[in-house]
Amino acid sequence: MEIDRDKYLRDLATRRGNGLVKVVTGARRAGKSYLLFKLYRDLLREESVPDDRIVELAFDLRSSRPLRDPDAFLEWAMPRLEGGGERLVLLDEVQLLGDFEEVLNELSRMPGVDVYVTGSNSKFLSTDIVTEFRGRGDEVHVLPLTFGEFMQCRNDGEARAWADYVEFGGLPLVATMAKPEQKAAYLKNLFEETYIADIIERNGLRKTQELEDLLNVLASSTGSLTNASRVQATFKSVLKSNISLNTVKAYIGYLEDSFLVSAASRYDVKGRKYIGAPLKYYFEDVGLRNARVGFRQGEENHLMENVIYNELRYRGFSVDVGVVKSREYDAEGVQRPVAREVDFVANLAGRRYYVQSAFAIPDAMKAEQEKASLLGIDDSFKKIVVVKDVVNVSRDEHGIVTMGLFDFLLDPNSLER
Repeated sequence: MEIDRDKYLRDLATRRGNGLVKVVTGARRAGKSYLLFKLYRDLLREESVPDDRIVELAFDLRSSRPLRDPDAFLEWAMPRLEGGGERLVLLDEVQLLGDFEEVLNELSRMPGVDVYVTGSNSKFLSTDIVTEFRGRGDEVHVLPLTFGEFMQCRNDGEARAWADYVEFGGLPLVATMAKPEQKAAYLKNLFEETYIADIIERNGLRKTQELEDLLNVLASSTGSLTNASRVQATFKSVLKSNISLNTVKAYIGYLEDSFLVSAASRYDVKGRKYIGAPLKYYFEDVGLRNARVGFRQGEENHLMENVIYNELRYRGFSVDVGVVKSREYDAEGVQRPVAREVDFVANLAGRRYYVQSAFAIPDAMKAEQEKASLLGIDDSFKKIVVVKDVVNVSRDEHGIVTMGLFDFLLDPNSLER
């Protein structure tokens, strides 16, 4: 079935003709090629762009191998780009093209030529775009399916769909598989044969056990504060490894570059400054995280937090972990410093939302605990508590909004409710 990815289609459409190379990035199997060569291609047809105005090529096909030579490709492409008016170039797995940076820059300088590319994240990352294109590249980052996109594949209700989503994640192919065993086997194989292999190839690693151990540590501590020093201490105490701090930092960087994990920095809300380490690491797909731990550590509260983090990023927000500092009197009447956490501080173009993920609020005491950090913030930005339970959207006397998880994930305008 075809899954609509309208947000990314809008991202591509609004960039059309802007003079930059549109680079579609994202984790392996997140749907980059399908987005560009099926959904966007169909949109261009609907807008009556003639087929002869579109030049497309997938470099990973055997038939395209001769055109991986840059001169051969340009000789093939130039006659197809002759004439006036708009011409669109769509290239898949462009890292297989020799000297692709020079070729893309040359194409982008041709009047009327609009260039779109995808690349494998083992050799073509957002960090490469910054280095190679130096202001001439425009990135569109594609995440796995959100829960709202995932629901397009389902007709069995939100609760049943959530159970599958929070266990097996949102990679598009996984979403269309029928059997849990099939999904689990695919995710495990994908992790080993694609993601880890990509990282090893890209970074020339010889020893892989430490990388795999690091993945296990991060997967087991999703949503918990950590840093390279703490990870190194875990290696020494639990794994009896003498891994260096620099190696730990490098390996975490490799995982971020491969779009497996994403870091959320800590932000002092009252002090209006970043605190630095420790950070929180979240997986771009919870199914891949679960596959890494053998589908054994299924703490739904942490996975729900991970899903909310990804949803906010999908909506375009920069997402940090908030820290609210204050001084309070203890039971002995002594004033002591207190630091409370806000799960997410989401910022976008002058807008800010404070979002707390609360798996369950069974009583007034728990509600007070979940809202304590929000009550310590004295600005006027919106404060939201998201609970797993199905509840009516409500606002208390302090203006704090409480809503259910499905309302938050399935309503694109939920932050405005």
